[in-house]
Amino acid sequence: MPLASLPKAELHLHIEGTLEPELAFELAARNGVDLPFADTEALRKAYLFEDLQSFLDLYYGLMAVLRTEEDFEQLADAYLARAAAQGVRHAEIFFDPQAHTARGVPIGTVVEGLSAALSKSVERHGVSTRLIMCFLRDQSAESAMQTLESAKPYLDRIVGVGLDSAEVGNPASKFREVYEAAGALGLRKVAHAGEEGDPSYVWEALDVLGVERIDHGLRCVEDPALVERLVRDRVPLTLCPLSNVRLRAVDALEDHPLPRMMDAGLLCTVNSDDPSYFGGYVADTFHAVHEALALDHERLRELARNSFVASFLDDDEELRSRYLAEVDAFAFDD
Repeated sequence: MPLASLPKAELHLHIEGTLEPELAFELAARNGVDLPFADTEALRKAYLFEDLQSFLDLYYGLMAVLRTEEDFEQLADAYLARAAAQGVRHAEIFFDPQAHTARGVPIGTVVEGLSAALSKSVERHGVSTRLIMCFLRDQSAESAMQTLESAKPYLDRIVGVGLDSAEVGNPASKFREVYEAAGALGLRKVAHAGEEGDPSYVWEALDVLGVERIDHGLRCVEDPALVERLVRDRVPLTLCPLSNVRLRAVDALEDHPLPRMMDAGLLCTVNSDDPSYFGGYVADTFHAVHEALALDHERLRELARNSFVASFLDDDEELRSRYLAEVDAFAFDD
């Protein structure tokens, strides 16, 4: 796949969503967890989702196999190896502490395990990393605040906070105080919005939570005033086209509004979201949009450039500049 060598950053990636069936069964055996699937083939057949909730049910169910620091380290290292092979030079990785603490797995186990892999990533895979802690928006604001409090001993390894899980009926305003507290701690702020929720969810993420990036943002195209705002303020969108198709946000990849969004001047990036579940990692996604949406090489280069521009590499502008130079110098195969 030629696009695997195009340098890129991945900014919308849930580490729990990289759990491949083979690793799930390996960890289940190691930890004595019974999975309700006969084998990896049966599990893969379950990856046909009707909507976001049907995906989340399986997604959270499979997390039962993740128990120890070793499990989380192995999960992250497996993703980083795959990402490196797909041209990822920088990854900003989401994790969901509440999904683990609810199962009796301490947040320290999760962070220490993930950090063990991330700390070796540059040396082992040539991938720089950042870690973003997400709150589950279908849980209470009190639970999110408790999670933020429990994360304080680990904030040297966490760059920001995010908001994910079931969107509709869980507006961003519910988490205003949590995001204010996170900002006071110096954490960067992002949030999922405008995936299944209408443009009002994006407005709230911007105006109530003060986010710097919108994760997804697909439905912003329904509101011209919102598009104008996003363009004016250069707010990045971390789009996930394969996810949008798998979760029925768009009927087919050929219908995805990505080209229209780029034409409008939006700062779009392309990411894999939960690649084990949605049929491809980030270079697979680049290849898919190249084919389905007839994006030419310069459009693909723009997406790659945007990914580094939108990244939280403000603390290392030299590294960001080096990555951007690599994108600019990249020669596509004709």
